Amino acid sequence: MNTNIGQNYEFATTLKVAFALMLCLLLVACNGDQGDDLDAFMKNAGNEMQVKIKPLPEVKPYLALQYNADNLLNDPFRPRKASTKATGVLPNFNRAKEPMEAYPLESIQYVGHLSKGKFAYALLRTPDSGIQQAKVGNFIGQNYGMITKITDGEISLKEIVQDDLSGDWIERQTTLTIQE
Repeated sequence: MNTNIGQNYEFATTLKVAFALMLCLLLVACNGDQGDDLDAFMKNAGNEMQVKIKPLPEVKPYLALQYNADNLLNDPFRPRKASTKATGVLPNFNRAKEPMEAYPLESIQYVGHLSKGKFAYALLRTPDSGIQQAKVGNFIGQNYGMITKITDGEISLKEIVQDDLSGDWIERQTTLTIQE
């Protein structure tokens, strides 16, 4: 029985050596010139690719504007004063502000119309996504805008603004159209 084990051991060792020799022959056979086209492709693949990068935008130099009192503009650092001319148009500075006067008129959207009897109400969306009701006579916007008319398609306003050149308070008509 011992001879059988020794013969099996010698056979296994011979088999391992033969397998190692076959593996070496296979590796040497793969070292031919058959991979040259792949090597050439790998060397030239990067040459054909070009990176397309957009150029940086041109930086325009900052030009500071100088305040010139000679061109009759109001000083931006002084509060506006009411004109001494008697135009008859002045906002009421003493009345309590309504909630819709906290928002600029450009940020308020007219989104709906309700009517109950002969009373018409406008539904207005504020910048904080709230919905407010307003009726004729309510004030909205930051230019002392009073609602004068509400229809299905628009709201008419009368605003009192100060003229930049003369400083006089003037009335102007403005509308808000419905946003769907």
